[in-house]
Amino acid sequence: MEWHVNKLTSAVKVLVVDDQPLIVEELCEFLESSGYRCVPCVSSQEAIERFTEDAQIGLVLCDLHMPGMDGIELVQALQRLAGKQRAFEAIMLTGRADKQDVIKALRAGIADYYQKPIDLAELLEGLQRQELALQERHKNVQLGHLNQKLQFLSESIDDLYQDLDKVRRSPATVVRDRLGGEAEAAEMPEIFNQLSPRQLDVARLVGKGQTNYQIACELGITENTVKLYVSQVLRLTHMHNRTQLALALSPGRGRVTAH
Repeated sequence: MEWHVNKLTSAVKVLVVDDQPLIVEELCEFLESSGYRCVPCVSSQEAIERFTEDAQIGLVLCDLHMPGMDGIELVQALQRLAGKQRAFEAIMLTGRADKQDVIKALRAGIADYYQKPIDLAELLEGLQRQELALQERHKNVQLGHLNQKLQFLSESIDDLYQDLDKVRRSPATVVRDRLGGEAEAAEMPEIFNQLSPRQLDVARLVGKGQTNYQIACELGITENTVKLYVSQVLRLTHMHNRTQLALALSPGRGRVTAH
């Protein structure tokens, strides 16, 4: 939605509600000459109907004291209709500045109020302020939606990586290729299936009795990185030390028994 504050025509419509038709007419004429499109209403019930059928209404200008449903009750009804999906700002007009009414209106979420007879220049400034506030609310809603989409995308990417990792790690062929020989792969403890390809490389070389330095040279990584991989492998395979790991990977491991 485009916003044109103080331009020829505003993208947001103003719902003008008062039980006195002359006031509605005067306000609409003035606001339309100032670039606003108005939806005139002479009762709260009519205002609810217009608000429901016209999604472009984003500003509500309403009288406080009206027969049946007053201005505060009207705004509360519109808030229920709008829910979280639709934003609007309300300005109250009142013939008498009763402090309790003003407090009640502000507590109900009404953004501003003006006492009759209305100073039209002040009202226009106030309306423009609320249009800017509404613009910010729309931006925040849109940012919220974008953040939700980004979060969903991020979670989806994480899931894809996890699935990819499982596919790369879980087949016996991976273990077989890394550790050599189908017979050996068949005898491999299942716990080794969860290792990444790089972790399997390190485990295979530990099984061959190579030192961290030798492993580092063969794989083209630093000794510290080798130490890190060894500790990861030990943790993931629940083994206490590299000797136990080497025995588990040695050709005769199936015959190794505790003494």
